[in-house]
Amino acid sequence: MRALDGSCLIAPTVILLADALADLIWRVDLSDDGHRATAGIWLAHHSMAFNPDSPLKPTVPGINGVRYAAQTHFLYYTSTAQKLFMRVRVDPATHQPAGEPELVAGGTMSDDFCLDEDASVAYLTTHRQNTIDRVSLTPARQPQPRDIVAGDPFTDELIGPTSAAWGRTPDDYGRVAYVTTDGGTAAPPPDGTVRPAKILSVELEPAAC
Repeated sequence: MRALDGSCLIAPTVILLADALADLIWRVDLSDDGHRATAGIWLAHHSMAFNPDSPLKPTVPGINGVRYAAQTHFLYYTSTAQKLFMRVRVDPATHQPAGEPELVAGGTMSDDFCLDEDASVAYLTTHRQNTIDRVSLTPARQPQPRDIVAGDPFTDELIGPTSAAWGRTPDDYGRVAYVTTDGGTAAPPPDGTVRPAKILSVELEPAAC
């Protein structure tokens, strides 16, 4: 393992881990009591690769965030260096990949994200681009128009958004997300001054189903 980044459960005892510098996803199987584990490569694909020659510093990850859509049995992932948002079908019986990864959307340096399966959208944190973008979970034949729901125009509160998760109260799903920011550590804001890292509560307009 080189640089573990995003992770998610796809079954009660199966964890997937993105390795941002090894260009692959690891699978970790836990024992029923959670005291033992075995690990192996779940999937490696060219869409997960990082660019070691990129002039951007710190190093921009390849595969980054991973989230599982349990309703449709797809694993979604971002590939930051390649500006890709991808998905791959998961076999619900074996929890192994069931096909080749396919492009969902692209064009932004997305880091992590949260899924609203009810509305069939994802909310992507773009980190160095200081926005939260909404994209459809269904691949389109034509590039999706960019839908920025926060950070355009630039806002000082949302500098370096890195990850997002829904709140845990019954009405939070699809509406209230908690977003971490790095304050510009990876990409300083226009004035060059890095802010304190934050956890933000972001109330989103519900997406049309």
